[in-house]
Amino acid sequence: MTNNTASATRPAPPVGRLQKVDGRRIFVHRLGTGGPPVVFLPGAGAVGLDYFAVQQKVSQFCTAVVYDRGGTGYSDPVPLPRTAAAVATELHEVLHAQNLTAPYVLVAHSLGGAYAHRFTQLYPGEVAGLVWLDGFHRDWADFQPAAANSTDRQPAPDPGRMRPALRAMFTELVADYPEHLRQPLIDAHTGDEWLRAGIAERRSLTALADELRAGPDLPDVPVVALTTEGTDPGPQASIPEETMRAVHQGMRKMAAAVVSTVSSGEHRVVSDAGHHGLCFTRPDIVVRAIRDVVDRADRA
Repeated sequence: MTNNTASATRPAPPVGRLQKVDGRRIFVHRLGTGGPPVVFLPGAGAVGLDYFAVQQKVSQFCTAVVYDRGGTGYSDPVPLPRTAAAVATELHEVLHAQNLTAPYVLVAHSLGGAYAHRFTQLYPGEVAGLVWLDGFHRDWADFQPAAANSTDRQPAPDPGRMRPALRAMFTELVADYPEHLRQPLIDAHTGDEWLRAGIAERRSLTALADELRAGPDLPDVPVVALTTEGTDPGPQASIPEETMRAVHQGMRKMAAAVVSTVSSGEHRVVSDAGHHGLCFTRPDIVVRAIRDVVDRADRA
């Protein structure tokens, strides 16, 4: 069942559909045909339509699916944060409701890596490959500097203070997007609801890590992990250079740890893109990683 009507508190998505799953509506937008279907799992504070430019190119060689998990983006609200199992189960239901046949290639950005890993633990036979975009690792606290790994223990930031820098950042990042997507994304990304959802999700990192450690490693499927070493416009630009170097070093180590667990894993460093801006500023690199994983999965 699909429904394209906005909820009482959320605007209608400019494209795509609201898929009804377990009594709530989940935003889904799919393009292209063929398999394996490529499914994007956004990070905290990100949404499916952030990957619009990448999705357009991926849809030229297979089905490309962006979505917003419950409580984020254009999907109906749910209490946050959630367990990784709840998010993975929801995504599984969405894909089946959309009649998308497994196995899938999961493209996980940042916190989306936690949900992708849990998906592989619950449905290992339904994953053909993984693309890790600065993705979360269950041992993240061992890799990151103290200034970066205490996010879920610090006082929540004030959305009002974040808004001007975030508006400037997203205005720059979506400058090349079509107008019917550009302004709605800027407005929604800097509105209280999306900002508070991103903050809430980031407060579950320790619990998510514990949940993932209770389950198995990633399945032995093709993996390409991308690590960014650039700086995003906006709030990240004010972080001390020494701290950013330590964060980037930690991200490289996390990516290396991810690819070391599979027999067909590759780590690529992207020097000219930031953590949030990767899908906007270097969609070509993300698409190449996806295409390579799809090709390797087909051969396997």
